[in-house]
Amino acid sequence: MAQTPSTSAEASSVATESSPSPALSTPAFSPLYQQIKGLILQSLQAGEWKPGESIPSEMELAARYRVSQGTVRKAIDELAAENLLLRRQGKGTFVATHAEQQVRYRFLKLMPDHGSVDTEGPAQRHIVDGKRLRANADVARLLGLRTGDAVLQVRRVLSFSSNGVFVPTILEDLWLPGVPFKGLTAERLADDRGPMYAMFEAEFGIRMVRAEEKIRAVMPDAEQAALLKLPPQTPLLSVERIAYTYNDVPMELRRGLYSTATHHYRNELS
Repeated sequence: MAQTPSTSAEASSVATESSPSPALSTPAFSPLYQQIKGLILQSLQAGEWKPGESIPSEMELAARYRVSQGTVRKAIDELAAENLLLRRQGKGTFVATHAEQQVRYRFLKLMPDHGSVDTEGPAQRHIVDGKRLRANADVARLLGLRTGDAVLQVRRVLSFSSNGVFVPTILEDLWLPGVPFKGLTAERLADDRGPMYAMFEAEFGIRMVRAEEKIRAVMPDAEQAALLKLPPQTPLLSVERIAYTYNDVPMELRRGLYSTATHHYRNELS
């Protein structure tokens, strides 16, 4: 990972509001607040401020980078809009964490037909299988690895409550690069009762900051239908997701089959 520049280096990187130093890796035509945003991201990536911790005040950051508070505020506004930072009225600005309720379901777009994800409660998770293996060419390409690199593959079923009964709703296969997640096992994932991404943050220092998805309609095979307790000819949503940490480094490949018997896929466009 890229190293966080020291305070003095950062201060010299952004000398004045009118003449930012060309030493920044950001192109010269980038707005100044975008350059400050990049420096804050570098500090987040290097773990200077960890998930759940507060970052320095706008005044302190303005002094650190030798820019106005307005410039810092605009940079923080963008990071907050991207769910990387979280403003708390009267308390300051904090590094967002997947343990936060408003961030917890950020990447899950499958919503219950009745009620909300909050009233529905957390899913029951059943680990079907988990093993360390060598990445094939397809998985390696999507995770930015070399073919044959170590990955952890996990298959699990998520069941959601419907009228008091937990219904198998999502069958997913996950691939995680072996080196960043050294020591992680399927048993550890099965034992954890909190949000998986929050555990990744707390135990491995890895924060998923964005994801890309591909969706198509498919028919399950016999094994998949059995795990979801559905008739074999039930159409499902196939969702392939790649989750990235800072600096667009892919950290998780997830291929899920979603049953829409009690849920629907919902996305807000703006």
